[in-house]
Amino acid sequence: MTLLMIGAPEIIIILLIVLLLFGGKKIPELMKGLGKGVKSFKQGMNEMEEEVKRPLEEQPSQSASEESPTKDGDE
Repeated sequence: MTLLMIGAPEIIIILLIVLLLFGGKKIPELMKGLGKGVKSFKQGMNEMEEEVKRPLEEQPSQSASEESPTKDGDE
């Protein structure tokens, strides 16, 4: 279990390795791209959530309109 815990020293070492690999000029570009990706992901999740909620909100009104002809009609 202790192998899964990441502390401050480990994070600092990882950040230093990233800095050495990509350099100071590339990191802002990488973070900008990462930010755009996260924003796009959140937007997609919100759209998907709206699509799921929309049929649930429309369903009672549709079922009410579908039930009224069967109750009024002679079958």
